[in-house]
Amino acid sequence: MAKTQRWRRGRPAGEDTTSVEGEVDSAEESAPEATADDAPLDTELPSDVDAELDGDVETGVEADLDPDTESDTASELDTALEADLDPDEETDLDDVDDVDELEDVEDVEDVEDVENDDFYGGPVEPAYPPATGLIGVLFGGRNPAEVVPLQLLQAAHTKQAIGTAVAMGLVAAIAGRPAREAGVVLLTVLVGQTILGWHNDIVDRQRDKSHDLTGKPLAMGRLQPETVWYAIVVATLLLVPLAITTGIRAGCLYLAAVAVGMLGNIVLRTGFFSWWSWAASFALLPAYLSYGGWGGQAVGSAPETSIVVLAALLGVGIHFLRAVWGLVADHEDGWTYLPLKLGLKLGATRLLALATLYTAVITVLLVVMGAKVGLSR
Repeated sequence: MAKTQRWRRGRPAGEDTTSVEGEVDSAEESAPEATADDAPLDTELPSDVDAELDGDVETGVEADLDPDTESDTASELDTALEADLDPDEETDLDDVDDVDELEDVEDVEDVEDVENDDFYGGPVEPAYPPATGLIGVLFGGRNPAEVVPLQLLQAAHTKQAIGTAVAMGLVAAIAGRPAREAGVVLLTVLVGQTILGWHNDIVDRQRDKSHDLTGKPLAMGRLQPETVWYAIVVATLLLVPLAITTGIRAGCLYLAAVAVGMLGNIVLRTGFFSWWSWAASFALLPAYLSYGGWGGQAVGSAPETSIVVLAALLGVGIHFLRAVWGLVADHEDGWTYLPLKLGLKLGATRLLALATLYTAVITVLLVVMGAKVGLSR
């Protein structure tokens, strides 16, 4: 009871200690009485420890029993709630140190994007300005860059495709083929060259993008590779029946020429033998014409060897003519193909002149040999 009385003396005057004393007394009554055999327990504590315990108990009880006492945490919480509920208070985004603190904003790379009105659903400028005038009327106000067929046409290397197709159609007509056969040859070669152009732009998409070639829809993002691959598949399904319309053997030879051209877009194009695919694919064209006829069962004859050789040389000349315009970009990319080596020694202007002269001479020889020995044996 010494401990209980000492604690009572430490209580402030006027404070209710009935509950506390009752708890202590009941605890003493319920405890078993010590026997003589039990070891005596020293319940006396040092005076300094006893005083410290008295002070802690008094402080804790006073804090629990005093309803007017408020914790610092509650005060801070009230302040935060008042700030959130105050409609006149605005948060400055410049004071935000971490974007993660913006809980309602996802995938924000820069706080400046949050400050942009467009982020909150404001007016967004279209990717391309609407077309006006005649073009706007033709395309319903849409910019040509948004019209997929036009972008596919631009990615098809249109000039080369049309030029090669017209030349093949004229050769077929000069060789004595009927107009319908010459027309099928022209259309077949046009589709095949279109496929080669699309495939070339897909392969060179990253290179063209790094060199900022605005005339390449794939490189500029106006066309997606999946769209072009789909167009290639559809064009191939059209090319196969067109090719075999003038004979199965002839059709297979032209399909082989297209396959060689696509392989050349990937294999050995950056080194000394970059010309191989041009020579091989052009060498197959005389055979496509000489074996051709009308209908899948048409069977012609083998082409003249001299015509095949000249056609292969013509392909090499076309390769040089096309390579001249990309020598700077190819040199930056570390290419070492033959046109670039000659261009570094001769200069681009001289190389262009020599390639043009070479191609013209081969074309004349083809015409002369064709008139002399004919296309087929």
